[in-house]
Amino acid sequence: MPRRAPRKHNARTPLSRLSVAELHKEIRRRQRAGERLLRRVEKVRRTLAELERQAAENGVDSRRLTARRNDTNLVDSLRAVLKRKTMSVMEAVEAVRKAGYRSSAANFRTMVNIALLKKEFFKRVERGRYTAV
Repeated sequence: MPRRAPRKHNARTPLSRLSVAELHKEIRRRQRAGERLLRRVEKVRRTLAELERQAAENGVDSRRLTARRNDTNLVDSLRAVLKRKTMSVMEAVEAVRKAGYRSSAANFRTMVNIALLKKEFFKRVERGRYTAV
């Protein structure tokens, strides 16, 4: 009986269509790929550790290089910009950003709207307009 050529498979071939030998081969291939990735991760970690050491030698706190935080939370920032003023939600969004509050949230307007609904800090003057209490 003539021997069949091994089937070629790619990422789109369902694993259920592969023979046991092909599955073992795929498992070994993935394990080797995982080991290569782990070696790369370790190399990057060593490089990062060296860069952090150099930064520390130069007096830079490398933890400061991560995400920068706002000085105050959103509610306090809104209270400051709305003090003795009445604004719409969009005006409040613009004012709080202009005051230095940083956010990359895609739904920042919604976050401001939710914050303005906190009755202990803000008062709804009329439809869509708020002031600080």
